[in-house]
Amino acid sequence: MLLIDGEWSETESKIAVRNPFDNEIVGYASTATRAQTLAAAEHAKAYTSNLTAHERHEILRGTAAQIERDEQEFVDQIVAECGACVAEARKEVRRAVTLLRVCAEEATRICGEAIPTDGTSDRRRNLAVTVREPIGLVCAITPFNRPLNQVVVKLAPAIAANNSVILKPSEKTPLTAVKFVKCLLDNGLPPRMVSVVTGDPHEVGEALVTSPHVDMITFTGSRAVGERIAKSAGMVRMTFELGDSGALIVLDDADLETAAKVAAQGAFATAGQSCRGVKRILVQEGVADHFAALLVDHAGKLRFGDPRSPLNDIGCLIDEAAARTVAERVGESVAAGAKLLHGLPPQGAVLGPQVLDFVPRESTLVREETFGPCAPIVRVEDLDDAIEYVNSSDYGLQTGIFTAGVHRAFRAAREIRAGAVVINDGPQFESPFIPFGGVKRSGVGREGARFAIEEMTTIKTIVFQE
Repeated sequence: MLLIDGEWSETESKIAVRNPFDNEIVGYASTATRAQTLAAAEHAKAYTSNLTAHERHEILRGTAAQIERDEQEFVDQIVAECGACVAEARKEVRRAVTLLRVCAEEATRICGEAIPTDGTSDRRRNLAVTVREPIGLVCAITPFNRPLNQVVVKLAPAIAANNSVILKPSEKTPLTAVKFVKCLLDNGLPPRMVSVVTGDPHEVGEALVTSPHVDMITFTGSRAVGERIAKSAGMVRMTFELGDSGALIVLDDADLETAAKVAAQGAFATAGQSCRGVKRILVQEGVADHFAALLVDHAGKLRFGDPRSPLNDIGCLIDEAAARTVAERVGESVAAGAKLLHGLPPQGAVLGPQVLDFVPRESTLVREETFGPCAPIVRVEDLDDAIEYVNSSDYGLQTGIFTAGVHRAFRAAREIRAGAVVINDGPQFESPFIPFGGVKRSGVGREGARFAIEEMTTIKTIVFQE
């Protein structure tokens, strides 16, 4: 369904949304035309919210409570649309509820500051204050993985900041997004404050990012698409989260059992389809054999297959093509000298955990963002070697390092070029209270409740003459 100018509507042209595990149709989404998309942006821009901070707080808290009550419905929808296993879908719903509540609190804390002006030789004591105002119309474009949480990450802070927002969810997982928007409306969000357009990513997405009515674009997706948006959008504010070749460094003084457990969690959760997941594991030579054995043991305990089974730890990838791409990259690495220690070929969209050792550093598997359940081990000589290799990547979202040495930890934190360096945990670490975003080609700007709100507001300065 489309939500334009406060009204839900359907089009004759539809997208069939399929369960990636068995390819069965689980629903339909309307296909918006370019003209409808442009009209949606124009109507959305024309609406100005008069909601108070308290009212926005109540809307977001009420939405969180409703999703919490309807948890099982959202879990079933996520499993059906994107193939996440039941446990992962449940975790996603609970993360979304938490983020909504944090954004609700942040809505009441948006404030400016007083600035002294008598620091120059003219000694004029004017009163200067700043206030944060909504940026205007926020265009949110979200990916297929985590079809609820990725939408909440963008819409909750936009609404907390009192912006209008137009959402274009992934054409592969639009149903969860629509269900979430209906919850917002059920809890008092003015219908004209949010718009939803679904359809072809090229036609709808291109119309949105080039619309003169959009004041900000927040996008999560591939680097190639992000770069195209940046070239097309013009003079609007943009935040991009474009993925990572997420590194986990394991040094010879690390707690190897814990490191292997965290590596398995980061590499295999959500079938490896996570921007901040473990994509390559840099292990110091002296402990690599032991670590590899521990990692294989963890991988062998994981159950995978039908995402609807509560017994499975891993569901499936978003489609068969994605599973084939990951398998091809594994095969290319093996052909180049890597050793496959654990893993089976894909069956449809299902691909079980893959553990590789002696992976060549220039393999596509580890140089690019591989969206699949892979744990590739790259052997390094020491911390110097690990830092140099991490920094040689085009990406820089989050990096984890396991070490017992405080000096090694501080040095890694200082020298690694990434949006976050996580000591004795993996790059998958997340919290709604901290900034999330990358450097280099991992993106621009920051998410995380307070930090996203800052991105989605503008600073106005008011000066009172003495």
